[in-house]
Amino acid sequence: MRQRQAGTHASAPARRRAPRVGFVSLGCPKALVDSERIITQLRAEGYEVAPTYQAADLVVVNTCGFIEAAIDESLDAIGEALEHNGRVIVTGCLGANPQRIRARHPRVLEVTGPAAYAAVVGAVHAHLPPRHDPFTELLPPQGVRLTPRHYAYLKIAEGCNNRCSFCIIPTLRGALASRRIDEVLGEAERLVAAGVKELLVISQDTSAYGSDLRYAGATWRGAHYQTRFIDLARALGSLGVWVRLHYVYPYPHVDQVLPLMAERRVLPYLDVPFQHGSPTVLRRMRRPARAEDTLARIRAWRSVCPELTLRSTFIVGFPGETEAEFTELLEWLDAAQLDRVGCFRYSPVEGAAANALADPVPAELQNERYERFMERAAAISARRLAARVGRRLRVLVDAVEGTSALARSEADAPQIDGVVRIDSARLCPGDWADVEIVAADAYDLTGRLIDG
Repeated sequence: MRQRQAGTHASAPARRRAPRVGFVSLGCPKALVDSERIITQLRAEGYEVAPTYQAADLVVVNTCGFIEAAIDESLDAIGEALEHNGRVIVTGCLGANPQRIRARHPRVLEVTGPAAYAAVVGAVHAHLPPRHDPFTELLPPQGVRLTPRHYAYLKIAEGCNNRCSFCIIPTLRGALASRRIDEVLGEAERLVAAGVKELLVISQDTSAYGSDLRYAGATWRGAHYQTRFIDLARALGSLGVWVRLHYVYPYPHVDQVLPLMAERRVLPYLDVPFQHGSPTVLRRMRRPARAEDTLARIRAWRSVCPELTLRSTFIVGFPGETEAEFTELLEWLDAAQLDRVGCFRYSPVEGAAANALADPVPAELQNERYERFMERAAAISARRLAARVGRRLRVLVDAVEGTSALARSEADAPQIDGVVRIDSARLCPGDWADVEIVAADAYDLTGRLIDG
């Protein structure tokens, strides 16, 4: 996913014009938050954000380095920025491997790693010094964000303590480093005050939040909380906005959040990266919680909160995956009846332990299994969405295209899940709307606006 910051303020007269930085942000929402923080700092120092390469004095490219396809996209984006601007600073996950970047693009000005906010700002200072007093620039208290005004990602931690064999995130971003709960809640409060209606909680391992801080205590709004998953959910649930939980591993303590979901204090939605349904594949993947009976846990969750929406991602074609193990995955999917499912064909990542595993799955077989998996997942999704026809839902409008509005229900995270299409010229982005669902396909719903 590529996001470019498009807005900018009117410039001052040429002799006093503020320096302009272009920004390309690639990868996951966690990288997007990194981009927001960097831009916020630069804006605080008087820099403007350029809407095009040509309008920028230099360009920062925030890269992704998780899988080969993402690395290729990042390298292409760096090349595009060099071609159209020529002065490029590279940061992000791929920046942890600067040799690979410079081998392809030796002209980049500087390369920094992930979450290296000070290093990126320092690089901008070195190549494009600030030109005026930062106190003359006014910034909103929530900082500069790249998401629409009505929703925002809330990153609660950086890094990861897991050692999954296919992943190099701990190498790129380090060990788990949680933010204190009062700091997180303060940011959330500022976002809500600025008009945000949905908070999307993200980290590498949201369930592990606070374990590195020994669940340190803090005070917020006169109440005591610990820096831990359930306390964070309870506190965010008091803000009166949608709270959506992402990257939640199925540890036993996650069960505690389901009553909050049943009460709608947080959205009845869990993004759980199951990755596979075969215990032997999960062992080779070195997945956390691989010993858990995930199907039993899903049944228990749904018994507490029947309206729960479950999203997950899976990998097919992992080294050594047999036909029997792939069949186990399909059977697991049938039993789990997940609402939202994504799938990746396995690809080696430089530095990952899985590269040493025997019996790689040929690309043709990976493709065949991917198609079978997605066909099964689409059929499940279509059945579950069809069951919503005739229901009334509260939705949040994301965009308007002509006379149609694209909205999301409680069951839909932005950009990764489906949408609710509404035929109405009266709605605007950020509006709430009540609709009756009149049609469904494999991934999306169609709603009729309910007047009044």
